[in-house]
Amino acid sequence: MSLQYRSTRDLKANTISASEAILKGLSADGGLYVPTSIPKIDFDLSELPGFSYKELAFRILKLFYTDFSENELRKCIEHAYGDTFDTNLIAPLSFHGETGYLELFHGPTIAFKDIALQLLPHLMTTAAQKNHLQNKIVILTATSGDTGKAAMEGFADVDGTKIIVFYPKDGVSFIQEQQMLTQKGKNTFIFAVDGNFDVAQTNVKKLLNNEELSRELADNNYQFSSANSINIGRLFPQVVYYFYAYAQMVKQKKITLGSAINFSVPTGNFGDILAGYYAKKMGLPINKLLCASNKNNVLTEFFNEGVYDRNRPFYVTSSPSMDILVSSNLERLLFYINNEDVQATTELMAQLNEHGKYTISSEIKNSLSDFFAAFADEDQTASEISRIYKLDGSVIDPHTAVASYVAKIYEERHSDSTIPTVVISTASPYKFPQSVLIGLHDPAAFESGFIALQALKKKSNLAFPKAIEQLLSKQGSRAKKIISSSDMKKAVKGILFKK
Repeated sequence: MSLQYRSTRDLKANTISASEAILKGLSADGGLYVPTSIPKIDFDLSELPGFSYKELAFRILKLFYTDFSENELRKCIEHAYGDTFDTNLIAPLSFHGETGYLELFHGPTIAFKDIALQLLPHLMTTAAQKNHLQNKIVILTATSGDTGKAAMEGFADVDGTKIIVFYPKDGVSFIQEQQMLTQKGKNTFIFAVDGNFDVAQTNVKKLLNNEELSRELADNNYQFSSANSINIGRLFPQVVYYFYAYAQMVKQKKITLGSAINFSVPTGNFGDILAGYYAKKMGLPINKLLCASNKNNVLTEFFNEGVYDRNRPFYVTSSPSMDILVSSNLERLLFYINNEDVQATTELMAQLNEHGKYTISSEIKNSLSDFFAAFADEDQTASEISRIYKLDGSVIDPHTAVASYVAKIYEERHSDSTIPTVVISTASPYKFPQSVLIGLHDPAAFESGFIALQALKKKSNLAFPKAIEQLLSKQGSRAKKIISSSDMKKAVKGILFKK
C-alpha cells in the first residue's frame, strides 16, 4: 500500500507521494509534510540484532518511501553508507559508565547530519527521475553549524543541483566554519548572515514560499527544495539509528529483547528527537525521549509549562547547533498531539509568527508524556565534559555533554533507574576543540582553533578523523561572504540568474 503525505496546515488534506514531498521539501502553505499514517514495523524485534545498518535502513525506509522500488531504495542506501564512513557499523554504540552513547559522527563531516545527508542527494536525484523533473534543483538551507557542511558535502557536484547555504556569521564554531569555507564543488555556495540561526531559517522559509520567486525560478528551469530536517528525505533516515541503537543494546547484553530504554537527545530544531518519536510510534520499545536543551531552553519550558515563547534572550553557546529559539520540527509534534487537527496546528503557528508565543491546553500538554525535558547551562556543559573525562579518559563534544547531563538529571529525579539510557552523541569532539578544552581546564582552549585541535589530540590520544586531516592539509579557503538577512533573496538571485 502506498503511503501518501499531507501538509500540517492543509485543511483540504491534499496528498502527494513520498518522492514528490522529498522534491518539494516544504509545503506551499508553509506547513511540513507528514505521512497520512505512521507505519508499524513489518519485522519482528527479534530480527533486529541480525540486521546490518544498510539492511535496517532499507527495512525502515521502505515503509516511508513507498513509491521507491526496492532496487531504487537499496541503490540509494548502498551509495550513501559506503567508504565515506570510517566504520561499517555506521553508528557504533559505546559506553561511559552504565550509559550508552550512540556515536553518529563517523561520516565525512564528523557530525550526525551525515547519516541523512549522505543519503538525501541519492533520494532526491532518484525522485527527480521518477517524476520526470526537467528543472534543476536548488537546495536552499539554513544551518546552525553542521547541516551546511554535511549538505554541501552530500550535494557537491551532483548533476542537476545547486546548493546555497546560509549560516549565522558569529554562531558556529571555528572548525564548523572552516569546514564550510573549504568545501569543494562548483555547485556549492555559502553566505554568512548578519543575524542568528532563527533569522537565517525564517528567511529561508520565506524564500521557499515566495510565489513570485518560484515563478522566476520556473521560468529559468529551476525549483527550490531543502536539505533541512523539514524535508522528509532528511527526517526519516534518522529514525533508523534509534532501532540500530536498540539492536546493539541487545547484542551487547545490556537489555533483554522487548525491554524499554530511554534516549537523551541534544535538541535544537527538533528533527533528531522527532525521529525518535516516530521510532516509538512504529513499535520500538522507548520509555522516555529526553529533550536536552542548552541555555536557549525554549523547549524545556514548552514541555514543562505548555508555553512556547521565543521572546527571550538569544545566547551564543558552546553547543551552537542547538542555538535555536524557533524549532521548526515541533510543528509536526503539535500536529500529532492535536489529534492531527490541521486548523489547530495552523492557529498555533500563526500565533508564533505574530506574537512569538503560544500556549497549549492542559489536556494537550498531557499528550506529551513520551518526553522529559531539561537543560544544561554553559557551566554544567563544561562540568559534564570534565566528568566523563575523569570517568574513563574519554572526550565528548558540548552537544553530547548537554544530553549526557540531562540523562544524569533524569536518573536523579526518577525512580526507574533500571531502565537504561542511550545518549545521542551528535558530533566529534574535534568539531569543537576549544569548548572541549574549556571543560578540561586546558589553557589551549583560548588559542586558535588549529592550535586547540593539536592540544585536544594530545589530551585525548584520539587520532584525527579524516575530516580534520583534510582540513589541516587544505591551503586555501573561500572568502567569507557576510550579508544582511534582507539581502538573502538578492544573493540567491545573483547565483541563479547571473548572466
